[in-house]
Amino acid sequence: MENLTKAKEDYLEAILVLEDEHKKVHAIKIANFLKVSRAAVTRAMQNLIKDKLIVMQPYGDISLTDEGRKVAKKVYHRHETIKKFLLSIGVNEQIAEKDCCLIEHVISDETMQAIENAIK
Repeated sequence: MENLTKAKEDYLEAILVLEDEHKKVHAIKIANFLKVSRAAVTRAMQNLIKDKLIVMQPYGDISLTDEGRKVAKKVYHRHETIKKFLLSIGVNEQIAEKDCCLIEHVISDETMQAIENAIK
């Protein structure tokens, strides 16, 4: 899916991580994970539903669609790879975590491939 915002990618990535940790994902878990308000999560979930990237059950369980999972996995892979690279060149872990959260949304495929090659 083209032109996803940083925020949408962050929400998808959060759902992916929370699914791995808790299996069932609810809005409050996303709000706590991303340190945002419950209202912000509600608005984001409505947008992600419209984009067909998530489904939300009447009792509140949130899950990724196939397309949402594909996007989330791509963002998460970038996050982990960039963090690993930054740590390998001596960046402090807290700074590496903060920086990779920003870089993962704007890095080109070519640069990402070069980073992956460099850390192999």
